[in-house]
This record gives sequence, structure tokens and C-alpha cells, in this order.
Amino acid sequence: MRLRKGASLFITLFLTIGAIISFFPIYLAIINSLKTQGEMFASFTALPTKLHFENYAHAFKQINLLGSTINSVIVSVIGIGGIIFCAALAGYKLSRTSGRLSAAIFSLFIASMLVPFHSIMIPLTRMAKSLHVSGSTYGLALIYIGLGVNMAIFLYHGFVKSIPRELEEAARIDGCGEFQTFFRIIFPLLLPITVTIAILDFLWIWNDFLLPLLMLTDSTKYTLILSTNTLFGEYNKEWSLILAALVLTALPVIIIYGFFQKFIMQGIAEGAIKG
Repeated sequence: MRLRKGASLFITLFLTIGAIISFFPIYLAIINSLKTQGEMFASFTALPTKLHFENYAHAFKQINLLGSTINSVIVSVIGIGGIIFCAALAGYKLSRTSGRLSAAIFSLFIASMLVPFHSIMIPLTRMAKSLHVSGSTYGLALIYIGLGVNMAIFLYHGFVKSIPRELEEAARIDGCGEFQTFFRIIFPLLLPITVTIAILDFLWIWNDFLLPLLMLTDSTKYTLILSTNTLFGEYNKEWSLILAALVLTALPVIIIYGFFQKFIMQGIAEGAIKG
């Protein structure tokens, strides 16, 4: 008993220290976003003597927070919706179809996960220009769909195996076609893994910087992360505004992740283990 209590106490202490270390950069960003530039350079770790909420107001205007947020939401919603729709159908069909062809196609999707983005960066931008989707938020969302379906198919493929085939057979006896069986019977049962995929892809798309930088040239179509980058001047960096903008940018992600984190862990575990 003493050994178990000692181990439990050690693990709790270790996790607490890890949580403090992880939260410390966020703490520094918040307190310094409420300081003047002079206060911040005087002491980066000290608490502000006065709360300067005007930093957030200036950052809101300079990065066009409302317009940039709308752009990010458009890209995220279309991208996540397309990934879930395509990957759910593909993962279900590949999981339920036996044979070498199905296994080979699934292996290709898995192999594509090992290809680093930087190796396809230049061909991707050229292809986007030739297809006339470069410079558009909708075109950017389509590219995210293409880049995100492989991981989603892997997770759906494993999760579908946990669903009894008898449910599909019963639906077919009742007169349901293949699409009706999927959308009425199977897809509602995929809710845990669907929520997991949606949150993980939201974190990826919302926080991504490199792909929007390559694809978007019009500042009115910038995503939130890309708009924040405009505060970094060549000769002048207003760190108080930058930190305020970063806090505003990260806040939706932190709230959504904190609210749905249990679904993320559950979906990843079930989708990977059952595959």
C-alpha cells in the first residue's frame, strides 16, 4: 500500500510539474500582452503594474480580427467537412471490402502519411496555380481536404471494424441501399471518432501558417494566423500587440480543445487499437 501511494504521489507530482512547465509560456504571453513595451523589456516575468487592455483593441484593428476569423472559419469548416465526408465513406468501404486491391489502396493512404509536407510543397503550389485554386480561401480548404484524408481514413478504418456487420445486414433486409445504410446506421455510430477527427483537424487547420502563406496573396483573404504575422515588421516589432494578437488567436483553440479533449483521447484510442 505504501509503495502504491508513493508511486501515485510521484506521478501526481511529475504531472503537476509538467503542467506548470507547459502553462508557463501561456502565462508569460498573457501578462506581457497587458503591459507597455517599456514594462515588458524592463522585466519579462513581472506582473503588469497596470492592465493595458488597449493592446487588445489595437491588435483587433491591426490584424483585422473579424475578417481574418471569418476566413479561418470558412477554411476550417469546409476543410473539416470535406475530410469527414470523404474519409468516412472511404474508411467504411475499405474496411468492409476484403481483397488485395482494397488492402493496396489502404496501404497507399497510410504510406502518404509518411511523406513530409516540405517535399511536396513546390509541386503543390504549382498544381494549385494550374487548377486556379491558388489565392482563394475555398481553394485552400480543398487542399486541406486532400492533405487530411489519409489520417482520417486510417482512424475510420479501424473504428468501423468495431461495428457489427449484422447491423448492415438487418438494414439491407429492411430495404436500405448502401448509402442509406451508411448514413442512417453506420455514420451515427462513428460519432466518437468523427469528433476526434474534427477537433484534431481544426487544431491543424486553424494553427497552420505555412500553407496559407504559400497559397494566399490577398491580405483580405488572410487567415487569422497569417494576419498575425503582419505585426512582425522588418525594423519594428511591437511585442505587446503581437502577444495580444497571439492570445486572441489561440483562445478559440484552447476553449474547443479543453471542452472536447475526452472525445479526442477516446477516439484515437479506439480507432487505433481496433484497427
